[in-house]
Amino acid sequence: MHHIEETIKNFPYQLILGSNSPRRQELLKSLGFTFFIKPINVDESYPADLVGSEIPVYLAEKKADEFPEELKETDILITADTIVWVEGKVLNKPAKYEEAVKMLETLSGKMHEVFTGVCLKSGTKHTTFFDSTKVYFKKLKKEEIEYYVHNFNVYDKAGGYGVQDWIGYIGIDKIEGSFYNVMGLPVKELYEELVKF
Repeated sequence: MHHIEETIKNFPYQLILGSNSPRRQELLKSLGFTFFIKPINVDESYPADLVGSEIPVYLAEKKADEFPEELKETDILITADTIVWVEGKVLNKPAKYEEAVKMLETLSGKMHEVFTGVCLKSGTKHTTFFDSTKVYFKKLKKEEIEYYVHNFNVYDKAGGYGVQDWIGYIGIDKIEGSFYNVMGLPVKELYEELVKF
């Protein structure tokens, strides 16, 4: 017990979370670490030949590379990117109502994968890892999709849904892998990587 408390309370690095996502902030806080929030704005384009987990890994590294400040040896910048991967394609964040509805229609009655890539970077080293989770949606009714898109903020979420929202409660049959990864941060892996950094 004492050892873990020491690891977290006296963590020798200054953590910087390069993300605006309230869910990532909440998850990192729940691990017990203190951190600064410094969002990084990058153009989220990536080479067309990347597939699956390669995409968020590339984007997490791209975000880290674009961090505008000089990182010290005692800093760890944490950047992450999450994608929804279904039938060999990426579902990004929907731009408008119709697009969000269409995304959920695509996910309805199927399994999709959620990949989150994470990059940890200090002034002297960096490491990148990813996690993947399989999410199985039941066949969603049209009115369930419309109610959800109408009443919840879906526009900042990959695939147009939040697993921790109403649609997750009523729509998901099962999840294989980390639930938190679907929220946007594979916290178990992150904890392990921070401790050994």
